[in-house]
Amino acid sequence: MLKRYTFWLWAAVVVMFLTAAVHSITLFVTPAPQNEVERQLFELMRTYRPDLGPIFHPTMENLSTALSSCFSLLCLLGGLTNAYLLKKKAEPGIMKGIVLIDLVVFAICFAIMAVLTFLPPIVLTGLIALFLLLAFITHRPSPVSEARP
Repeated sequence: MLKRYTFWLWAAVVVMFLTAAVHSITLFVTPAPQNEVERQLFELMRTYRPDLGPIFHPTMENLSTALSSCFSLLCLLGGLTNAYLLKKKAEPGIMKGIVLIDLVVFAICFAIMAVLTFLPPIVLTGLIALFLLLAFITHRPSPVSEARP
């Protein structure tokens, strides 16, 4: 079972869905400030609007929400795409290419998370990248697909 790429790819799909779900919770929950400095910071995040060009004056909270929702959507897209292709039993050559694309994207995402975020997204994104790497390594094209022109 551990030598089959589909096992590792399904594991990556599950962690992608889990990451999307856990991370999307942050879109609806606002943490309470623990002290006066945090209260000031949260207030500035909600109200301060830096001048970022003509007609573009979002708050830092708006920018943070946009980036956070994009990360959840990235995980959802990856999970849905891989699950769909696995269910449809896509050609092994196509699957190897998709896994490689996912691996590159999520490895870069992991590197960014490792430098700029905190433990939960680092661990979850690292697991996704690890499972995709294992799926890529254990992928063996079938002899039938190699014989095709």
